[in-house]
Amino acid sequence: MRRVLRVLLLVAILAVVLYPLVWMAGTSVKSPEEIVSNIGLIPDEFTPGNFAEGWSHFDLGFGRFFANSVLVAGLTVLGNVISCLLAAYALGRLRFRLRGMWFAVMIGTLLLPGHVLIIPQYILYKSLGWVGGDFPYLPLLVPQFLATEAFFVFLMVQFMRGIPRELDEAATIDGAGPYAIFRYVILPLSRPALVTTAIFSFIWTWNDFFRQLVFLSDLSDYTVPVALTLFIDSTSESAVGPMFAMSLLSLVPVFLFFVAFQRMLVEGINTSGLKG
Repeated sequence: MRRVLRVLLLVAILAVVLYPLVWMAGTSVKSPEEIVSNIGLIPDEFTPGNFAEGWSHFDLGFGRFFANSVLVAGLTVLGNVISCLLAAYALGRLRFRLRGMWFAVMIGTLLLPGHVLIIPQYILYKSLGWVGGDFPYLPLLVPQFLATEAFFVFLMVQFMRGIPRELDEAATIDGAGPYAIFRYVILPLSRPALVTTAIFSFIWTWNDFFRQLVFLSDLSDYTVPVALTLFIDSTSESAVGPMFAMSLLSLVPVFLFFVAFQRMLVEGINTSGLKG
């Protein structure tokens, strides 16, 4: 009886979690009139043309926004993985003066809301000519190559602290220096933490709306989250059906990325001191 009740409870929780996704999938194939009148999951009349209309709704084509999102998310993943790994190695394995203080300062940056920092960042990037420049994604990408994501640095530091220091000592006896230890000892063993950082970086960047809305001004540079808002226009008829269709398509890369690395994600979280 306990097992049956447990299964029923899990099914009920799963239904609550998946309901918004199923509703969005059903709404993406409804006509504009039915979207307003029918709030059920299954449409009375299938309208698959919403996907074609949404894909070609803009002059550029929605594929351009997908390409922009892939570019920003891919380079963000690369920047976070490289910079946060190097910073974590310095804070977690090397010994230098004031290491504890710098680690505390880094952790303290987690207390600062991103909305508080957006105005001084915009002023700085504007003075550097990055906002609206030839490559408008510099404000979104450059900070990621400077280890500004304290959460990922902390995650990797916690992971590296679980690696036995005897491995470093054995490598030192064999004549390896800090760079060789990092290359042949720490880097291969940090794979779960790197995968965890890559997954979270991709998902958070792909779904990011506020920062991309602030720093991107040209339509051709918009990413998927920003482009989805263009389907709703207060001065003309809103294309709600195509908007839901493109919203559904925008979930596919995140879903595939998560499914492909789910096992490594769980392993990385369990071995990085973030249990609980």
